[in-house]
Amino acid sequence: MILPGKLSRLYVLDLGLFEVRRGERLIGIPGFLLETDHGGRILFDTGFPPAYATDPAIAARDGLPRFGRLIDFGPHQTAEGALATLGLAPSDIDLVILSHGHIDHVGSLPLFAHAPIVMTGRERADPRPSYFGTARPMIWPDAQYQLIDADTPVCEGLTLIPTPGHTPGHLSAILNLPRTGPVILAADALNRASEPAENFAEADSPVTARLSAERLVALAPEALLIYGHDPAQWQALRKAPAWYD
Repeated sequence: MILPGKLSRLYVLDLGLFEVRRGERLIGIPGFLLETDHGGRILFDTGFPPAYATDPAIAARDGLPRFGRLIDFGPHQTAEGALATLGLAPSDIDLVILSHGHIDHVGSLPLFAHAPIVMTGRERADPRPSYFGTARPMIWPDAQYQLIDADTPVCEGLTLIPTPGHTPGHLSAILNLPRTGPVILAADALNRASEPAENFAEADSPVTARLSAERLVALAPEALLIYGHDPAQWQALRKAPAWYD
């Protein structure tokens, strides 16, 4: 175990709305705040870089328009801003979990470099976060990294599951909440409900992605499965300041 205590609460953070490739689809960007009954706070993914909320020129400089465009991303939808709606600051986070190095997951990571960052060794082996396409505008922040390569319990009720395929070192999580029961934070191991029928075409390795997704679901077949970016599910999810417990 990395943290003491038992998982007690899950907040789904609204970290913006993004249009993929000229209207191909409109996706919500989630982050997750997890709390333990010992007062521990864990942030799972960090959204886009906060500078994109105030200066679109920075996003353009980084090449974001080649991937899509931000439709709704204000200061309150940065990781820091979303935490502020709960009365929290980055300094209140005890542990960060990074699913993978793409732009909409790694963007605010430097704000949380005071906390240990848990990710797979394979993902951290990239000299820079994979971001998107060939763009590599960001460096890994100077931080304490806890690198894992196998199923790893973080605390009672939270286990991390390596799910390579979308990226070589992708990471998902299985939760067990007191009332809600099992929850899967798939991140982009299962981007949306239609992805299996689409043969994981956007994955770095579609064959590996399918195997990882099938294993993840098999580990918790009755779980509430939260996709990485499912447009329909995003509308229905309970967002912070509401929570799942």
